[in-house]
This record gives sequence, C-alpha cells and structure tokens, in this order.
Amino acid sequence: MSGAGALPIDPVTIEVVRNSLPAAANEMATDLQRSSYNMMIYEVRDYCCAILGPNGELLSQNVGGVSHFVADLGVIVKDAVERFGQDGFRPGDGFVMNHQRVCGQHLNNVVTYTPIFTQGQLFGFSMVRAHWVDVGGLSTGFGATGTSADPWLEGLQLDQVKVVDAGRFNQDLLRLIQDNIRHPDASMGDLRAQLAACRLGERRVSELVERYGIDAVRASVDRIFKDSEARARAVVQEIPDGEYVAESLLDHDFVDRDDPILIRARVRVARSDMTIDLSECSRQRRGGFNSRTRAGAFVAYKALTVPDEAVNEGSFAALKVVMAEGTFMMATYPAPMASWGSPMPTVVDTILRALADAVPGRVPAAHFGTLGAPLAFFGTDPTTERRFVVQSIEGGGWGGRPFGDGPSASVSVCQGDVRNAPIESLELKFPVRVESRQLRADSGGAGRFRGGLGILTEVRNLAEGTWNMTMPGRHRCPPWGLWGGAEGDVGGYELQLAGAPAPEPVEGGRRQAPVDSLARISSGGGGGWGNPLERPAEDVRRDVLEGYVSEARALEEYGVVLQGPGREVDEDETRRHRGRIMSERAS
Repeated sequence: MSGAGALPIDPVTIEVVRNSLPAAANEMATDLQRSSYNMMIYEVRDYCCAILGPNGELLSQNVGGVSHFVADLGVIVKDAVERFGQDGFRPGDGFVMNHQRVCGQHLNNVVTYTPIFTQGQLFGFSMVRAHWVDVGGLSTGFGATGTSADPWLEGLQLDQVKVVDAGRFNQDLLRLIQDNIRHPDASMGDLRAQLAACRLGERRVSELVERYGIDAVRASVDRIFKDSEARARAVVQEIPDGEYVAESLLDHDFVDRDDPILIRARVRVARSDMTIDLSECSRQRRGGFNSRTRAGAFVAYKALTVPDEAVNEGSFAALKVVMAEGTFMMATYPAPMASWGSPMPTVVDTILRALADAVPGRVPAAHFGTLGAPLAFFGTDPTTERRFVVQSIEGGGWGGRPFGDGPSASVSVCQGDVRNAPIESLELKFPVRVESRQLRADSGGAGRFRGGLGILTEVRNLAEGTWNMTMPGRHRCPPWGLWGGAEGDVGGYELQLAGAPAPEPVEGGRRQAPVDSLARISSGGGGGWGNPLERPAEDVRRDVLEGYVSEARALEEYGVVLQGPGREVDEDETRRHRGRIMSERAS
C-alpha cells in the first residue's frame, strides 16, 4: 500500500486489520440497506461497499457485494487523484460519479465516495456503488435498452462531481440532479444513504488507525495483499502450463440483429502466473452491450482461485488481463453502455470453459449466462397519481458441477448476494399482481449432475404502464454442458396484452401495456455435467416426482423407465433402454 512493508508487525495486529477492513465494508452495507429508499438496494441488494487506498487499491469489499463491481472501483479513485491531486481532497468532502468514460457501466450504477483522513493524512477512500431507479433519459428501471444510441439518451452523466464540500451539501447541484430525474425522492434519498454509509466507513477505518497507528495498519495491509496473492498463486500453480481457448456467442446487440457478439477467451498459464486475454472479442457495438471493465476476468479468476476468502487488491496481483481498446468490453466513450453487464456472466463461463480440459474436476458446466431475467414495469399509479417503478431480478439455473447438481433459481456468478424482490413487497407497493413464480421443469440440462432450473414468473399489471424487456439472447449458444452433459434451456419474455388470446414473444425493448396485461419472464437453466445415462435412476425418479424433470425427458435423455402410480423405477427396462441409447449414440 505504501512501501511500509518492511516494518515489523505482530501477527495479532495483522489479523485484526485483516478482519476489521471487511467488517467496516459489511457494516456500511447494513447501514445502506436499512436507510435506502429504493427496493433495488434494500431488497434486491444491487450494490457494493468498499474501502480503497489513496491510489485506488482495493482494501476490502462487503461480503455479498455485487461481484462484477470489483474491477471498476479503483479506476474511479485513480481518475479523481489524476484530476484533483491527493491534496485536492478535504475532510467532509463527498463525490458522486457514474460517467462511462471511467466507470464503463450503465448510468444507473451511481458511485459515491468520501476521502478518509486520519492522523492528518489521506489514508484512502470509502465508496458505495448502488443501482438507482432512474437517472433521467431512458434509464427508468434497469437502464436504457440495448438500442440506446449514446450515453446522452441513457441519462444524466455525473463526472467526478463534488456534492459535499467540507461537510456542506451543494444545494444548487442537488436541485440540478433531482430536476433531471423522474424519481427524485428515491434517488436523493439513496444518495444521502450512500454518503452516510461512506461516512460510517470513514469512522471505522479512522478508529482502526487511531488504535494501531497508520504505519502499522499500512504494513498490515501490505502483508494481507501478499498473503492473498500467494494463496491465489498456489492454486494457479496446480494448473498445467499452456494456452487454453474457448469461445461463445450472444445472439445480437438489439441493433445489428444479424451480427452475433463473439466472446473469445485465451487463457495462458505459466507456473503461478495467469493471463486472461479477451482482445479477440467482437469490436464495440452500436447497441448498448458495450462496457469498459475487466470484471469478467476478475470474477472468473477469483472463482478459480480462492472464492471463499475476502477480496482485496492482492487477490488479483498475479493476474494479467489483456483487453484491446475498441472491443465491446473495452469500448471507447461515447459508446452506448445501457446493457453493459448483460454479456458478463457468459464471459465468465467462457473463461472457465477454456480451462475445463486442464482442470476437469473443478470447472462446472455453463450457467444461464445472463444477469438474471430483469423484471421492470413502470408508470403512474392511478390511485395515488405517483410514478412507480417495479423491479426484480429473477435468477436462473447454474451448471452441473463435478460433485453435484447445479443450483436452481440463483442469480449469476457476477451478482453476489443479489436476489429477487419478494412477492409481498411487490404487490404491497405497486399496482401489480404476481400470479406465479415457479421453477421451469426441464430447463436444466441433463447430466450425471443435472443443471439447475430457471424460473417462470408471471406478473399482471393492474395499471397502465410500460414493460422494459431486455435480456441478451443465447439461442445461438445455449448454456453448454460438459463431459457429455446436455445444454440448458434459454430464457425470454412473453407479453399477453389485455384481451389478446395468447402471449407473444418479446425480444428486447419497451412495450406499452394496458391494464390487465400479463408478462411472462422466463430465465434459463444450467448445462448438465457428465453423461446423463450415469445418473442414478433413483435420482431421476426423485426429479420427476419433484417436478424438475418430465417423465418424457427422464425416458428420452436419462433412459429411466418409470412404472405404476408411484412412478417406481423399472430396473430391468431401464437397463435395457439405457443400453439401446448407448448403442445408438455409439453408432
């Protein structure tokens, strides 16, 4: 952190610092969640809280904080220091930032940060990134759709804006922000909640430094970084040296519909060093699937190495990420970024797929590969005459693993502890009725270890409004299985307008919906791992009884014959049927 690594420090102090910094970030998260105005924060938990050093090095992030935010925090501090200098901050300052030239994300992900001063020195920064329901433009809900042409259509751009100067709010600036967004009460409340969480982080870090001294804390941080690096290197050391490649596709970017988005991951391992090269991915797009982030590589690397340990700068010290300027993951401003995170889970899966042959016992099949199935409906409630935004993130199925079935109804690997919004909260606060939320039978790929299941959620709108239905297509490249496992099913949207005889598929964009229309949101399932014919017949029977697998699929893909009202396994027929399937496949 500061070159104080030579300072002798006792192991007890190191362990206190090792646990205190994540504890501070966790306490910030609790404070934010309890004081925010926006369901995407206090229910869905689409945020992260972090402590950073004076040069943007990550000291800690809250447990469960959104995983794909981790790569894009330090760049904000580095940009601020380059602009203002380290002597350009004062105690009590507070900043807001969402600008895509640095943040590389959709504008709804708004960052607040405050400097941490202790013992008269700038120790670092306290930071919160959280999802606002609206930042103007076409941002309502989960941001502008993939068809947005530029950031100005997406919403209000805030570029290193000081909203608090030495403890005093800039009221003129606050009015400027709230006058350009549709839900000022929610967003201004969230802004204050974020800044309050940052202040809490300041206090906790200051207390730690005052107790042990700034040199001791910095020396401890240096040691923590080295320990995290060493543990990650030890895992990479076990992977055979070599170059490993995999690729995948997303259907399109909602603008150039005949041009799929290519994701190609080239992973090089040399002893304990790993390079993840994403420079061969598609060029930046006209649709809003662009970003500027190394998050996909960071998440994949952390998942492969020491996923259960607290994250910090040392977690990625042995990783080199190569990304070419002008690709869709390192797009040049002002490329549209409204759906920036949509490709990210598939990027992570593709990196892991590249290493499947090298470490077959550690890589799962692909999960559903999107940032959940976003549910977003907005309008004006006729009973209160107030604008509303309904939001939830419906999870999907993860891939089968070398040791077990994939989890069902879970958010993506990029989303930390994000979850769907409770039905009770949705129906209490908004003019909607959730008619079903259920697992999708047969959506998980067949395998020795079955893929997890996606979700089908049906919501009827009780007021006129707009559905925002944007989910990246995976029909060209469904969630793949490994080692003989079958593909998982893909998700999508359907909308049945009031009075229509049947629902119609919707592929991206916004749809006006009269009262009593029904939206159907389906999330994908995970791929299967291993040969389905090797799955114990009793496990298949249990899946059928639970409604996870249909009886037809049990016979067709698993070769299991069930008989009688109790759907008991006919062992002789199952053995013969599996033999026939194996012979057909061999020929």
